[in-house]
Amino acid sequence: MKVAYWPGCVSRGFTPELHGSMAKVAEILGLELVELDRASCCGAGVIAEHNQELADTLNARTFALAQNEMESGASLMMNICSTCQGAQSECQERLDANSPYREHINSTLAEEGLEYRRGIVNKHFLWLLVEEIGLEEIKRRVQRPLTDLRVGPFYGCYIVRPTDRLGIDAQHPRDAYLHQLIEALGGTVVDYAGQYKCCGFPVITMNRETSLKQAGRHLGDAIDANADCLVTPCPLCHLNLDLQQPLAERVVGRPLGMPVLHLPQLVGLALGLEPRELGMSKHVVKPTAVIDWSTSVVGGIGTTRAA
Repeated sequence: MKVAYWPGCVSRGFTPELHGSMAKVAEILGLELVELDRASCCGAGVIAEHNQELADTLNARTFALAQNEMESGASLMMNICSTCQGAQSECQERLDANSPYREHINSTLAEEGLEYRRGIVNKHFLWLLVEEIGLEEIKRRVQRPLTDLRVGPFYGCYIVRPTDRLGIDAQHPRDAYLHQLIEALGGTVVDYAGQYKCCGFPVITMNRETSLKQAGRHLGDAIDANADCLVTPCPLCHLNLDLQQPLAERVVGRPLGMPVLHLPQLVGLALGLEPRELGMSKHVVKPTAVIDWSTSVVGGIGTTRAA
């Protein structure tokens, strides 16, 4: 399956282990990633607060680049960032609903020979796994079931609301896909209070203490629910939950030490990739801090703990 692939900014900068692990997992799943390396930042909702037209123009340009790849055989556009999915879905909703506005945006894109056309299908990797590949096929491909691994899903904000814009309904329960995927990989889902709440990243530059308190509270809730790790489909959530975790400990006044995995890393483990291949040594809180992969994950890893 060929997809026009938008990795986003963060995965190629702050979280290169996400970018790298996605490439490894794609190869196993038979996904041909045509990277949109000329695309711009989605704006993460921040640009739109100051200049909505600029944000819509940037995202329309990304969509137009993806549509060009679709003319060459790509099935759809795929991203690996919940924040990108949410921000781009909002822009697409405005562009598709207003023909004069869309034409105005396209007049700017015309300088590059680009044009956005209504109706592009843009799916997060999580959605693609469930809706395009299918959970049964994922189960069939599992080489190392995540038996006895207690995984807390952390959806974050942008991939679960608003439900209408994100296409969440009875036929597409996208707000339960992380749960379903964890189970398909052989893991045990751990529900906890913060799994659908904001990680705190959007306010970190305005109110650092509030941001860290949010992150620390969610991590603490997961610890209290006896999770071994969290998994998130959003690199910005990962930054606040992993990178900022030592600071969050101070704010909430309790030890944390909760590993936070990127979605492709969790999938890659179950598909048989080794932790080193998935860049787990890049994390601030190393997965081996609380997870002994030799006993928590079944499937012939061996007797030593991976770094």
